[in-house]
Amino acid sequence: MGQSRSDVLQGALDLMILKILETLAAMHGWGIAQRIRQMSEDLLQLNQGALYPALLRVEQKGWIRSEWRVTENNRRAKYYSLTRLGKKQLETETLEWQRFAGFMSRLLNAAE
Repeated sequence: MGQSRSDVLQGALDLMILKILETLAAMHGWGIAQRIRQMSEDLLQLNQGALYPALLRVEQKGWIRSEWRVTENNRRAKYYSLTRLGKKQLETETLEWQRFAGFMSRLLNAAE
């Protein structure tokens, strides 16, 4: 049985979180949201209602860990970092999304 649209969207957000944490190390939620906005050239602007449940879901799966720290602005924030299990999941998810993107490219570019 295939994935539902919401599963695909959750999977995409999970992958974005994992990749950002792999690339930029530990970050707080607002920083992750800003990086997604920046990398998508403002196509994706996540609100707290989308991002924080995703961070909790990914943390509960053991792919990331969190700890409270003080930000550059002297505020307490939860910082997230990638776990070893998260690195393995990132590799798996990357391959799956590359396969899916290849399929979509072939589909959209197919001659009628």
